[in-house]
Amino acid sequence: MAFLLQGRLPVNQDLLLMQKGMSMRKVRSKNWKKLRYFRLQDDGMTVWHARQAGGSAKPSFSISDVETVREGHESELLRSLAEEFPLEQGFTVVFHGRRSNLDLVANSVDEARIWMQGLQLLVDFVTSMDQQEWQDQWLSDWFQRGDKNQDGRMTFQEVQRLLRLMNVEMDQEYAFQLFQTADTSQSGTLEGEEFVQFYKALTKRPEVQEIFENFSADGQKLTLLEFVDFLREEQKEGDHASDLALELIDRYEPSESGKLWHVLSMDGFLSYLCSKDGDIFNPTCRPIYQDMTQPLSHYYINSSHNTYLVGDQLCGQSSVEGYIRALKRGCRCVEVDIWDGPSGEPIVYHGHTLTSRILFKDVVATVAQYAFQTSDYPVILSLENHCSWEQQQIMVQHLTEILGELLLRTTLDGLLPTQLPSPEELRRKVLVKGKKLRTLEEDLEEEEEEEELEPELEGEQEDEPELEAQFESESQKLSPRSKDKKKEKVVMCPLFCPPPCCEVMVQAPISKPGVLLFPKQKFKPSLCPSLSALVVYLKSVSFHSFTHSREHYRFYEISSFSETKAKSLIKEAGNEFVQHNVWQLSRVYPSGLRTDSSNYNPQELWNAGCQMVAMNVQTAGLEMDIHDGLFRQNGGCGYVLKPDFLRDAQSSFHPERPISPCKAQTLIIQVISGQQLPKVNKTKEGSIVDPLVRVEIFGIRPDTTYQETNYVENNGFNPYWGQTLCFRVLVPELALLRFVVKDYDWKSRHDFVGQYTLPWTCMKQGEPVLRPLANTPALAAFLTPSSCPFPGYRHIHLLSKDGTSLQPASIFVHICTREGLEGDES
Repeated sequence: MAFLLQGRLPVNQDLLLMQKGMSMRKVRSKNWKKLRYFRLQDDGMTVWHARQAGGSAKPSFSISDVETVREGHESELLRSLAEEFPLEQGFTVVFHGRRSNLDLVANSVDEARIWMQGLQLLVDFVTSMDQQEWQDQWLSDWFQRGDKNQDGRMTFQEVQRLLRLMNVEMDQEYAFQLFQTADTSQSGTLEGEEFVQFYKALTKRPEVQEIFENFSADGQKLTLLEFVDFLREEQKEGDHASDLALELIDRYEPSESGKLWHVLSMDGFLSYLCSKDGDIFNPTCRPIYQDMTQPLSHYYINSSHNTYLVGDQLCGQSSVEGYIRALKRGCRCVEVDIWDGPSGEPIVYHGHTLTSRILFKDVVATVAQYAFQTSDYPVILSLENHCSWEQQQIMVQHLTEILGELLLRTTLDGLLPTQLPSPEELRRKVLVKGKKLRTLEEDLEEEEEEEELEPELEGEQEDEPELEAQFESESQKLSPRSKDKKKEKVVMCPLFCPPPCCEVMVQAPISKPGVLLFPKQKFKPSLCPSLSALVVYLKSVSFHSFTHSREHYRFYEISSFSETKAKSLIKEAGNEFVQHNVWQLSRVYPSGLRTDSSNYNPQELWNAGCQMVAMNVQTAGLEMDIHDGLFRQNGGCGYVLKPDFLRDAQSSFHPERPISPCKAQTLIIQVISGQQLPKVNKTKEGSIVDPLVRVEIFGIRPDTTYQETNYVENNGFNPYWGQTLCFRVLVPELALLRFVVKDYDWKSRHDFVGQYTLPWTCMKQGEPVLRPLANTPALAAFLTPSSCPFPGYRHIHLLSKDGTSLQPASIFVHICTREGLEGDES
């Protein structure tokens, strides 16, 4: 089957050498470095490895699983082995999702270059493949797996084995009939185009054929007018249906004559329905489509907890790879826990645990390199600072020197703002979140005074402002300030001795001179003023109450809440929390009991308008599916505009007792069929899934629910359900839909097969039309005149538990929404 893609593969000397194979050292750790023989297969799409040349080989990875290839010096592991292996001979294969990187060391710089350039060439080729080429590649992969003796042809016995691998249980007589029909050469085997025809016979879609024939006069093609009718009546494309029809025919009709005559064949129609244009996700929501000029507090912000960890919270590995993965998946707030390290260099790790340590400067360098590869919108460094004064100064040095112009050091225009800036205003800026000695107003005032006095003060004492700042921080802890309080007079130690030796006194307001509030009290400084100065719009403050925040805090101050505290506040004072989150940022982090790096459901916190709901992004599962589902929209830029009722300072919305400011809706979904679902148990060749579809809704508490179809026995290849599910949703603007395919198991929990999650507002929808499909009894039973006729045919392309594509696995549905709840007169 390599013929499917070989004609389109780039002709390249590097690829030819890779197909001959080379010995390279596979490196897993400082102690695990073993020689292996790697070879690119003839299909150009898979790499196999063996212990030695000519040995028993097994698949190592598919090119479609590779995200990129990095040079050796970019690998933490290879850098740690630089004395043993020259970095120029090493490289790293980076995979999609959470799969661990593959570090390899070639025997020479030239061999490393051959593999790096060759792999990247293939990755770029795969990235540029169109839908038909993906289908060809998928077929080629299956042929390679089914052709057990690798002779380029398949016997009927190999076909039977392949069907089991493909999740199909089929009557042997019927399977042999399909085999003989496809074997046009009558050789007793299937080769090339014969296998393609066998596959097409296997994957006929009667449910799609029926839709096609309902609009086709001759059942063979759709004319331009017939296709326009389908787009208007079923897909609800509206007035632009005529222009869209021409575009889609040109894009998906495989025959040149069809394109010329503006007609669409059944193959073209199916290609359209399986494409992005036929996807459930509204294409208008894919690019950045939201207003990005509102204050930061008006957005949900993609946030990570303990970003440096790639494992658990107690013994897990700390790695800059955690930051790379988080930033490349659109995360805009990353956390850094900094502690004193040896040799004067601050280190990053989960304090008081057995997690490994990495250098703070390496983290900053990683942020500088990857911060804006996925999104241009601002990145927030949430600093948990546990360092001594001296190492804090080193932190400042690294932040300023490595980040350079990326680092935001003062307000955007040098003036005192009245609200938080917008993501648009902060494009390509890194913001520091952390503790701050003084107010932003005092910082700006001092900057202004320094500019005025700079010529006079040049060369004079420079420590005094720092000591003043340090003391003001300590005095503020003991005396809560209000916005209109009188200015305090600070009396400094006349010797200007370095901290922490100095004694500082505060006098009462100038109107009462000589009254000492804290006479001769020593303060040990905990925060370096130069680090404090880097905190501009994101000053960390403790939360006491919503009333206290309103009276004492400013818009640029941010509080952090444990998940338990935040959930408690939502129940006790949900509306106050909503109003608080209109003008001030909130960050929520996982409970300390989640030592396994598990996650909580972020939806509950989003319902109250919490912007920075930090997740353990290294851990896949339901919670991360919900998180990724929300941030899938708006170009994946990491910022999603909150609904208007969560941006209104006078909002009456309460997430626990919602009186919805928006119109409730009824959602009707017909789950029709599934296609090419993956096997759950890949170790058992004969095991075939019994799939069912579960549709889940996450939103406010009354809206959070699920329904599921019956299971289809022994068919993961083309199961048919034809079942209708109905949901009533009070606050659709906060709702997310999760479609999950599971393998039914009566003895235990159903096994996960695949899922796809998206916001309600990003669904591609249609309107009711009374046009039942009468030709299929199973469908007609659901489409009585009194029921909803399900306009809007969409495919849902499934993702793995890890969030990577399971292409071509999908489910075929029909979506319809109605204003109001079912049964309402309105």
